[in-house]
Amino acid sequence: MPSFWKHVNQVLKEAEIIIEVLDARSIEETRNKEIEKKIESEGKKILFVINKSDLVDLKKAEAIKKTLKPSLFISSKDHLGTTLLKKKILEMSRGEKVTVGILGYPNVGKSSLINALSGRGSARTSAESGYTKGLQKIKVDNKILVIDTPGVFPRKEKDSFKHGKTGAIDSGRIKDPEFVALSLIEEEKTRIKKHYGLKEEDSEKILEEIAFKFKRLIKGGKPDTDYAARFLLKEWQNGKIK
Repeated sequence: MPSFWKHVNQVLKEAEIIIEVLDARSIEETRNKEIEKKIESEGKKILFVINKSDLVDLKKAEAIKKTLKPSLFISSKDHLGTTLLKKKILEMSRGEKVTVGILGYPNVGKSSLINALSGRGSARTSAESGYTKGLQKIKVDNKILVIDTPGVFPRKEKDSFKHGKTGAIDSGRIKDPEFVALSLIEEEKTRIKKHYGLKEEDSEKILEEIAFKFKRLIKGGKPDTDYAARFLLKEWQNGKIK
């Protein structure tokens, strides 16, 4: 973690504009208030970019977006909003050449955003959180240079549910997947039931039904809820559950 913060501080020195990439499914949860305070104290401009907008009802997310200024929605997966993003960056730089730092939680889609901006696979991407290991500088065009960074969350944050829900910690590395999965089911029950075609209301029963659905059983024919929890979290993190 300390090396990540070293990268963050370097980006804050080099970039004139900082983009904080947020997950449209968890806008407030993926805000890094610690970094936002640093950006403000350094006197740098901030632009909130709400990614993965293809996974949400934009009408509901719009209310939160209005509290973040300046901000815009994009879907780097579908290349939606990237032209608007370029225009916004140049508007903020008054048309001058500019270096833009890309910051945000792990797995919010920072590298995918850069690839959508540049129109090529310049920044390596992976669905696994923490894939970007160091600073990467990518020339978007003749006026925009972006710096990609490893994902980072606040130093004192120990919220396993939040990290599992947002994908900040990969589903395979979560210490208590059943707790995180059950918490996610409680929060997103309607969406999860619809995705798996389930009618159960009890969260533990839903997790068991997912195990039965995919024929993952342990000794005695009991459902493998550890597998079901990790499977559910992986599908959520990868955007399979819309």
